[in-house]
Parts: sequence; structure tokens; C-alpha cells
Amino acid sequence: MPAESSTVSAASVGQIASPTGAAPSPAAKVRVRWLLALALAVAAFNLRPAVAALGPQLDQVRGSLHMNAGVAGLLTALPSLCFALVGLAAPRLARRLGPAVTVCLGMGAITLGVAARSFAPNSAVFLLLSALALAGIAVSNVLMPVLVKRYFPDRIGPVTGLYSMSLALGTSVAAAVAVPLTSALGGGWRVGLGVWSIAGAAALALWLAQAAMLGRDGAGAPSAHTPRIRITRSRTAWLLGVFFGLQATAAYATMGWLPQIFQDSGISATESGLLLAVTMAVGAPLSFLIPSLAARLPHQGPVAAVLAACGLASYAGLAFAPAAAPWAWALLLGIANCAFPLVLTMIGLRSRTSEGVAKLSAFVQGVGYLISVPGPVLIGVLYQREHGWHGPLALLAVLMAVQLVLGLRAGRPRQIEDEV
Repeated sequence: MPAESSTVSAASVGQIASPTGAAPSPAAKVRVRWLLALALAVAAFNLRPAVAALGPQLDQVRGSLHMNAGVAGLLTALPSLCFALVGLAAPRLARRLGPAVTVCLGMGAITLGVAARSFAPNSAVFLLLSALALAGIAVSNVLMPVLVKRYFPDRIGPVTGLYSMSLALGTSVAAAVAVPLTSALGGGWRVGLGVWSIAGAAALALWLAQAAMLGRDGAGAPSAHTPRIRITRSRTAWLLGVFFGLQATAAYATMGWLPQIFQDSGISATESGLLLAVTMAVGAPLSFLIPSLAARLPHQGPVAAVLAACGLASYAGLAFAPAAAPWAWALLLGIANCAFPLVLTMIGLRSRTSEGVAKLSAFVQGVGYLISVPGPVLIGVLYQREHGWHGPLALLAVLMAVQLVLGLRAGRPRQIEDEV
């Protein structure tokens, strides 16, 4: 890692730890960085339960709120739309308020939206409050890599791995315990969804402290020495954006359709749910390990290729022998879905400044989530038309092959500032 990275990191920590100008001790610097890393991990845990806990209880929500199929369809598409559209505003908010203050507001929006929607009297209010929570998730999604670049430029891989692992844990825990937890709390979806605001409140408390400590650090207009970045002119930005969209398409298709693939092959609903849980859970440890490995490599393309190869092998198994080795296919698919922490790592590595990472992160996630919107729907249409999985899995395999090629090209060591 270049020497200037450690210098930037030390300067940032010194500034936030000692705003009066007194030199902080080495131990104080370490404590500040650990607290920020902890805050990032706790925030990341809250970036998916608002979505993952809703899916298993959607039928109850629809029945209780008399939600029609059109509104339910909009609700399932809302996460990707909010992540794409609201996330594009995150860099501007971060310039005005500072990234830490903006993430703090994001945690507040998540906590309020998740808590308040459990009291929603009708579908419209439920949709609006869900959008509030998703807006908080969207800005936090974009700014996580920015905070890592700004305060941990010498530890991009490990810290990205830490919050990626926490995000994967939040997703898998919410999906796995949503129904049992709701039953334990009395069986009502309102309590079952609202309880996740407790985790949001914990994150909000941590980020209130971080906002007080960091303040508007990182806010304001870019320095005169900072080159203006026209992100749409960067080939790497487009490669990463489409790569992000294809991996998100695969992930959403997995979450939405994998249990049905197994059930159609004769596997019980209970075992199908366990197989999906395995697919999601395997991402937690790998989400920590892969960014650390990728950040050490001069070229991240080989990692992208290995992950895509696992996905192609899983799709082949699901298409031709789904019941022969279901646990192997679930495991391979879980490994393939770890392209998400890989692309987050590459976002942090492809710009020299936190301002550049902010623009790149917003662009990549905005483009990527928009690309991912039609994927699961198209899979469903093909399945309904064919009454089988060969067509949908063939489509996913083609998209995975494209993802492999894009990963090899996006993984090359280059900076967006050199392209624009």
C-alpha cells in the first residue's frame, strides 16, 4: 500500500480525535478507528433486514392491509428502485453534510421507517414508510465505501470485508428468523417487522456519536487540486456498473426462485428453505475473506472469474440434476453471490480520493440496481411460460458468463481519474 495512504489515514484520525489541535496518542488513534469500524459493521447489519424480513411475511401484510397484486409487485421492486435513484443523491448530501452525518441520517430513516410502517393503516402508508427506510439504506449503501476510503485507505480490504460480512449476516439472520421470531412475539406481522427497528436504533446511537466526532469532515466543495471527474466518461465505471447489475440480478433471482427450483425437483419445502439459508449463510465468512484477498492482488479479475465459474457450475447442476447434489449446488451458488463484496472492494480501489469513490459508488450502484430490476421478473415469466427451469437457468448462465468477462476487465489495475 502506498505510503501516502497511511499518511492520509493518520491525518484523518488525528483530526477527528483531536479537534483542538492537541496531538492524539497512538492508542487514541487506534480506539477512534476501531469505533468507526464497529459503527460501519453495525450500520451494515441494518442494510437488508427491512427487505429480507418482509418477504416471508408478505402474504400476511397483503391480507391485513388489503393490498392488491399491483401494489405488492411495486413493493417487491421498490428496493432496487430506491437503491438506484436515491443512492445517486448520496454524494451531493455527503458534500453538504459530510459522509458520517449523512450515514447517521440514513440510520435514522431506516429506524423510523421500519418502526412506523408496522403501524401503517393501509397499503399507501406502508409503501411510503417502506420507501423512507429504503432511502436510508440507499444513501448508506453508497457511502460505506467512501468512509472506508477516507478513514481506512491502508485497510480497504479488511474493513470492506468486515462490513460486507455484517451485511450478509443481517440478510441471512433476518430471512432465517423472521417467521419464528414473529411467532414467538405473538404471530402478528406488525411486531415481527417492527422489532427490527431495535437494531436500527442501536446503529443510530453509534452514528450519532460518530457524527459528533467526525462532524462535517469531508463536506464542502472539492479542493482546487482535485480533478473534476466526469464519471460517465470512465470505461471502468461502466464496467463496474454493469458487473454490479448482473451480480445483483443473480442474487435477487437466487433469493426469489431457488426454493421453487428445489421444490419442483421433489425436495420438501422445509429442506428447500434450509438450502436457501445455506446459500445465504456461506456469504458471511467469504464476504470477510474475499475483500482482504482481492485488495492484496494487483488484478481482481481472477477472483471474479472463480466466483462466476462457481455460479455456472451451480446453474448446470440445478438445470440437469437438481436433486442429485442439492447441497453442493446451494453452496456453489452462495460462493458465486460473493461477487457483491468483491465489487465493493473494487469501487474502493478504483479511485485515488474519497470524492472519486463517492461518485463511483453512486454511479455503479445506481446503474447496477436499475439493471437488476427486470431480472427476477423475467425469470418468473420464462418459468411460467415453459413450466420448467431450463430456460430461466440458461438465461442466468448467459448473464453469468457476461459477468465473468466484465469482471476480468473491471479488475485491471487502473484509476478512474486517469480515464476522465
